[in-house]
Amino acid sequence: MSEDERITRGMERQLGDRRRAIARDDRGLGWKLGFGTEAAMQKLGVDAPLVGYLLESARLESGAVVDISNWGNPKLEPEIVARAGEQGEITAIGAAIELVDLDTSVSDPQQILEVNIFQRHVLLGPVSEGADPGEAKLTVLVDGEVVATADDVTAATGDLDGLVKHVAKTLKAAGAELERGDMVICGSIVPALDITPGATVEVRLPPLGSLVVNFE
Repeated sequence: MSEDERITRGMERQLGDRRRAIARDDRGLGWKLGFGTEAAMQKLGVDAPLVGYLLESARLESGAVVDISNWGNPKLEPEIVARAGEQGEITAIGAAIELVDLDTSVSDPQQILEVNIFQRHVLLGPVSEGADPGEAKLTVLVDGEVVATADDVTAATGDLDGLVKHVAKTLKAAGAELERGDMVICGSIVPALDITPGATVEVRLPPLGSLVVNFE
C-alpha cells in the first residue's frame, strides 16, 4: 500500500484535513475501512482496503434522526467496531452503523481517500471485551421488515485482527498512528443499503447489541 502513489497522496490530503478539523476543536474518534471486498479492491486496483478517519462530531447515538434530504446517494453500512489496545491489538468489539453519501462516479482511490471515503456519520454501540465475532449474527430491519442477514459477519470483510493491523500499518506509512482506545469500524458486513427519508433502520448484531437510526 505504501508504494502506491495514489494511496500516499490520498492519505496525505486526508490526514491534513483531519489535523485541521482537530485544530478547530473536533476530536479524533478512530478510523474506518472501506472498499475491502475482493470485488471492490479489484475494481480500484488496490490490494487492501482503504483507510479513513472518524471524528467525534460525526458520531450519533442510537435512535438519532438524520436529515438525508440533500444527500446525493445515502447508504447505510452495518459493521463491527473494534477498540484498539496499547499494541494495536483488539481489546473489545461491538455493533456499528456507518452512514455514507456514496459517489459512484469516483473510482480513483486517491480521490476516494481525499473525501474520506464518503464518510458522513457513525453510530457505535457499547463494546464487549472477550466477545467472539464468530458468534455474532446480523439482521437488518427497515421499518420492521428484514432486508439483510448474515450468519458470518466477517465473510465480506475478512479477519478483524488483520484489518486493524492493516489500519496501523497504513497510518504508520502515512506518518500517523493507531492509538490506544481508537475505534475502528471494519467495513460493511453486507452490501451497503439504500436509505430514504422516513425510514427507520435497526441493525441487530447479537450478542454484540443493536442500533437504531431514523431518516428524514
